[in-house]
Amino acid sequence: MTEVTIRDYRAGDAAATLRVFIEAITVTASADYSPEQITAWARPEQRHLDDWDRSMSARSGFVALVRGVVAGFSDVSGDGHVDMMFVSPASSGRGVGRALMREIEARARRAGTPRLWADVSITARGFFEHAGFSVQVVQHPVIGGVRMTNFRMVKTLA
Repeated sequence: MTEVTIRDYRAGDAAATLRVFIEAITVTASADYSPEQITAWARPEQRHLDDWDRSMSARSGFVALVRGVVAGFSDVSGDGHVDMMFVSPASSGRGVGRALMREIEARARRAGTPRLWADVSITARGFFEHAGFSVQVVQHPVIGGVRMTNFRMVKTLA
């Protein structure tokens, strides 16, 4: 397992986290979603760094670094919502996701949040199940006119 460092998101992380987001969708998730779904979800030509930075800052995001390079990122809100959790395909299977999940849980516990919840992709479902989440409902959101599949997953914190 690779040594992973977690720190709060900074404005200078916008380009790296956006790249991780797009690569995780277009490479990793492409095994579970159609090309049309991948295009609707990733929308790289519609993503702007300033908007991305504002969104990441508003969510109090945090990043996972491997040898000083952003390898993944996530967030958790006060009510336990994990809006985004993405790992670079190059860092998949190296402990980055596990480090991010430990940070999510630690932040939620410090905030006194009783449960975590997320809308999880087909690709990430097994990872979240392994982390103790369970599927509450299968969902079919429409993104850019394209029907997707994801799962509302929940984990109660002890």
